[in-house]
This record gives sequence, C-alpha cells and structure tokens, in this order.
Amino acid sequence: MADQQNGTNAGNDTPAPDELAASMAKIAERSQTLLNAFLSNQSGSLGMGDPLNVGSAFMELTQRMISNPAHLMQAQFQLWQDYMDLWQTTTQRMVGAEVDPTHAPDSEDRRFRDSEWDESIVFDYIKQSYLLSSRWLTNTVREVEGLDDKTAKKVDFYTRQFVDALAPTNFLMTNPEVIRATVESGGENLVKGLGNLLDDMERGDGQLKIRQTDETAFTLGENIAVTPGKVVFENDLMQLIQFEPTTEKVDKRPLLIIPPWINKYYILDLQPKNSFISWCTHEGLSVFVISWVNPDSKLAEKSFEDYMFEGPLAALDAMEKATGEKDANVIGYCLGGTLLASTLAYMAEKADDRFKSATFFTALTDFKEPGELGVFIDEEQLDSLEERMEEEGGVLEGSSMATTFNMLRANDLIWSFVVNNYLLGKEPLPFDLLYWNSDSTRMPAEMHSFYLRRMYQENKLVEPGGIELGGVPIDLSKIETPVFMLSTKEDHIAPWKSTYAATQIYSGPVKFCLAGSGHIAGVVNPPTVEKYGYWTNAKNPADPDKWFESAKEHPGSWWREWRKWLTKNSGGEVDARAPGDGKLKVIEAAPGSYASLRIDDADAAEEA
Repeated sequence: MADQQNGTNAGNDTPAPDELAASMAKIAERSQTLLNAFLSNQSGSLGMGDPLNVGSAFMELTQRMISNPAHLMQAQFQLWQDYMDLWQTTTQRMVGAEVDPTHAPDSEDRRFRDSEWDESIVFDYIKQSYLLSSRWLTNTVREVEGLDDKTAKKVDFYTRQFVDALAPTNFLMTNPEVIRATVESGGENLVKGLGNLLDDMERGDGQLKIRQTDETAFTLGENIAVTPGKVVFENDLMQLIQFEPTTEKVDKRPLLIIPPWINKYYILDLQPKNSFISWCTHEGLSVFVISWVNPDSKLAEKSFEDYMFEGPLAALDAMEKATGEKDANVIGYCLGGTLLASTLAYMAEKADDRFKSATFFTALTDFKEPGELGVFIDEEQLDSLEERMEEEGGVLEGSSMATTFNMLRANDLIWSFVVNNYLLGKEPLPFDLLYWNSDSTRMPAEMHSFYLRRMYQENKLVEPGGIELGGVPIDLSKIETPVFMLSTKEDHIAPWKSTYAATQIYSGPVKFCLAGSGHIAGVVNPPTVEKYGYWTNAKNPADPDKWFESAKEHPGSWWREWRKWLTKNSGGEVDARAPGDGKLKVIEAAPGSYASLRIDDADAAEEA
C-alpha cells in the first residue's frame, strides 16, 4: 500500500495507475490545445491542393496499369505465388523444421536488428510478409511502361515513402522491441512517447518537428565549433572567419572554404576529433571560412550573384588585407561548390586568376541527373514553393529544406526516431552531426528561385552563356584552374556520377576522388578514424562507370590525398599569420554571431 502511495507498484518499477492517469490527463489537455492549433494552421492551407504534384503522377500510373491488364494480372499471380511459398516455409518452421527465409532484409537495413524478428515464428512471418509485399509493390510500379522519366521517378520515390511508412517496426503491435518495453514498463514508454510527440508538435507550432538529437547537449564555441578563430570581416550575407595558426610556418597562399548556405559552416568543425578545419590548421594552412547569415525577410531580394559578390569575391579582397596575399586556394562544398564554379567562370571572363586551385566537395554543376532531389523540381511544385516563400516574407523556412532532405533517407532520419522517441519513449542521444542538421537556415526567395529554376530545372549552368552573373555571360569550360573534385559513393543529394560530369567541362587539370559513404560522412572522415576508404584514377574517361572500373581503392581518409595535391599549389611557406596581424581588425571570436543565431532563438526573440 505504501508503495502505491509513493507512486509505484509493489515488486516492480512500473508506474502506479494513478500516476499514469494523471499523466494522461495532462497529455489530453495539451493534445486539445495542439489540435486546435493544428486545425487553425490547416485551414489556411486547404486551398493548396496538391503542392507536391503527386496526385497527377499516380493518376497517370493507374491509367498505364489499367491499360495493360495482362501485366497486372501476372504481377498479382506472382504475389500470390510468393505468399504461398512464405506460408509453406512458415508452416515448416511451426513443426520444427529448419528452413531458410524466403525474404530477408538487406544487410544495411537496421529496422529488423532485434533478435525476435528471426527467433519468433510470428514476427519472422510479419517481417517476411512486409518485405514480400513492399518489394512486390515497388517492383510492380517500376515495371509499368509508358511513363515519362520524371513521372516514373516521382512515383517510385513516393511509393518507397509509402512502403517505408507502413513497415511493421513503426507500429506498437507489430514491433517486438516496443511490445517488450511496454510490458516491462507497464505502458510508461507509451506515455513518455506521447509526451515526446506533443513536445515536438509544440516546437513545430502544430506541425511535427521530430527531434533527432539532444539539442541541449551542445553549445557553439564550447563543445562544438571550437577551433579558435576570429571574425575579421562581415557584410550583409557573411562573416569571414580567420582561424588561429597552429604551426610556425604556413602555406603562402591562404585557404578559403565556401560552405553551403543551406546549412552552417561548422559541419567542417564539429569537434576536434573530426574537424576538417582544425586538421587543416595543423597541416600548416591559413584557413578562412565564410559563415553565411541566416537570412530573414529583409534579405529576401538577395540574388545568386549577390552571394557571389558578397561571398567569395568579397572574401578574396578581405583575405588580401588580412594576409597581404593576393592569391588563394579555395574549397566549395555542395551549393558552395556550385557557387564556386559559377564564380570561377565569372572570374575567367574578367581575367581574374586569384584562385590558384579549386576543390569541390560533393558539388553539382551539371543538373541533368540531379538524383532524388529532382523529384521535387517541376513547374507545379516550384510555383507552390514560390507562393509559400512570398507568404513567409520572402524566405523559405529551414524546416522545409530539412523535411526534404530527411525524406531522402526516411528510415534513418524519420522512422527510426518515430520508433525511438514515440513508441519506446526514449530521448534521442547527443550526436554532433544531427545537432548541426537541426540547426537549419532560411533561403532568400530571389536566390532560391533562380537556383532551382535556372540550374535544377533548366540546367543552364552547363550551357555556355546560359547564365549571366553581374551582366557577364559565364562559361564553365573556360575554367582553367587546377581542380580537385571529391564526391561520395552513396550520396543522395549530389550523386557522384552526376558530379563527375564536371570532369568533362573544365579546361584545366582535374583530379577526381571518390570517397566511401555519403554526402556528409564521406567528407567528414578524418585520418584518425580510418573509415570508408576512397578511389582515385589518373584518367577521367567520359563514362563514370569506366572511371570506377579502373580506379584504385585506398583505405582510410581522402584528406591526406587532398593535402598532397594542394601542396603543389601552396606557393611555398611563410611565417604563420594570426587574426588581427594584417589590415583587418578582429570583430569577434569564432564561431561568430551569424553562425550562433538559431532560427528557434530568432523566432522567440521576435515573439518577445
């Protein structure tokens, strides 16, 4: 009795019924408030129709399937046959026979790691039934003939989103780990999970904003983005950070890093153990990085060419004042790499050769095959996006971009957290990369529309004169700067075979390097870890598959390969230069105010 009064059941650690009832009452009250907010938000968007333009794609798919009833019947017969085989093997297991599964998950599929999925006949049947049905559905959709390429890719993408959402791991009664946790805790995991769900709904103002990490575990400048440096220059769009040297001698030519403004620069400076920026300083480089502003409605009309003039070109002028060096080496990452290619072409027209070498990290210039992001680029979706940006004050909110990128890896970045946070009732673990991923940024409407339409949709960047910047028609084939291109083998954002196309465009020497893993992990892969490996090839044939067939595989990190290449363009050595030594005064310490401002903080300040 005393135990019950203290809030527990005697003999175990499960919560008492009165505790659960009180928790559920609070949850019910919060749920009502959130429901009202959700309905209010939806009422303003009822006229949006189908902003992703998915309905018309699936309507066309249905028409194509109906027009070929024989093929559809054959597919249905195959599904029936596969289920018969599954029932037969399951029956054999029930009578004690040892049989191999007819349908097994892929080796990288982490959803079915719990041993119960293999040991229990019931859960093994549920697992195999799901795998059978999901593969049948995706294969049937892919085999439909007559769809144009863009529609086929869209249908395939959203079919996979559908089957991923319906995985048995995502539901209480078909996930053995969740059932076990529910029994052991007396349902407390579900109460906590519902609380987590409501917290995420409240953080998203009625929209679900899933937490992927413990966001209280990191503070910029304290345990993340800690490489010592100073802001030495700033304008409307960026702060220029100069990092403290760690060697007595440094390369004569400083290094400028242009990160994407879709996210913040400190992906390359997470923690000392995996900081590319810190490693560069220890390699004797004078490192500068552009820290882009998180734009608001006042910067809505900033254009792509504004990012060029106020970004890398302004940085070059500032670096000369800081170091006395006119020339520099440069890195462009993702969208920063697309900007770098555009800038180099502009500089070529102006006979400006101050960048003596250029490195591209996972950057697209030819958007003919942009990968799965192309699913989100068509006229209907772009019109809808531009309407939304206008409604949001001339910017695209960071949460919109985050949702798009999460959908590219839905099982890892959406559904795994649904299970962990809401079904198991656990808190997400601290993870520096996912903290950075949650630190989203806005996009100015003018720049974003230009980028999506002229590059993604129309692929004008690779056309000589297809794009003008500063009134100058640019031509990527006029770039003669020595280039190091890094792409990653499992990149969902900038597919490596698409990035490889630039090797056939630039006129100068190009060294192409392919790293293992994906868009982030393949880049942030320090030599101390020795993960993934990379491939190199002395030749760049037109066909990327031919390149890979004759490429040499190397263990560990590509960083040393790049450093060896960069040495040829270092300009020799000089005494180390610290921030403030030159003609630029120190403004503030790194990571600087532009990087430190989170959207959540800014929104809270505006509301206050």
